[in-house]
Amino acid sequence: MISLTNLSFRYRGGRRDALAGINLEIPDGDFLGIIGPSGAGKSTLTYVLNGVVPHHYGGDFYGRALVNGLDTVDAGTEKIAGELGSVFQDIDGQMVASVVEDEILFGMENFRVPPGEIEGRLKAALNMAGIEDLRYRALSTLSGGQKQKVAIAAITALRPRIIVLDEATGELDPASSRQVFEFLRDLNRQFGITIIVVEQKIMLLCEFATHLALMDRGSLILHGTVTEVLQGPEVLEEGGINIPRVTSLGKALRERGFYTGILPYDLDQARTMMENLEKPVSGV
Repeated sequence: MISLTNLSFRYRGGRRDALAGINLEIPDGDFLGIIGPSGAGKSTLTYVLNGVVPHHYGGDFYGRALVNGLDTVDAGTEKIAGELGSVFQDIDGQMVASVVEDEILFGMENFRVPPGEIEGRLKAALNMAGIEDLRYRALSTLSGGQKQKVAIAAITALRPRIIVLDEATGELDPASSRQVFEFLRDLNRQFGITIIVVEQKIMLLCEFATHLALMDRGSLILHGTVTEVLQGPEVLEEGGINIPRVTSLGKALRERGFYTGILPYDLDQARTMMENLEKPVSGV
């Protein structure tokens, strides 16, 4: 479990808090999508989770951040990395090897995985990611989606209980983005790995995440299930989030008195909404 209590942080020399009074609990096995405009504090929050803040980015840190019982201020980044793995937007900048196999081996060797376990973990990570056929491929020959899978496989080989991705699909096309999210869903459902994704593609998050968190100006504005968060579309729009089109339709119908149910975020829910429009709002 991740527990953030009265968490605030201001970068050294910053004019305002990058994080301001965050209180949030993320249970084991959750799939959380974090949304918000530029400058909302989303990336800084991920830096707190993996210990980059305050160990590499200094400043004024208040409150407490616990990752599976580890206080991120006291534990240090290497110990936290045993519990939580991170994948960033600049995937090429994160790669350290030239071949898929070496990329996955690098992390295990640096984290001193016992030699007798390395081959088994390597094969398991490749299998989990569905990229066994890429083992000996040069990274330069892979697509964006394939590279993301390699990065996540390298993290899973370390066997963390939590994976955090910061705008990891930002430069990917829709098909590659979906490929990455489907892989994350498999990790979440089959292995119980907690997934935390900072992402601007709201439709993907609505389809794959179980919870959403809206941030703005360093504060946590909304947190709940996807359905719960989308019931406040005005707040999302004020935060610069483009809500799903079917949610916008439901909002417009509700404002005109044609609909009183929950706002939809996918086609099945939209279909149900349209069927309910056939009935008088009064229920008579």
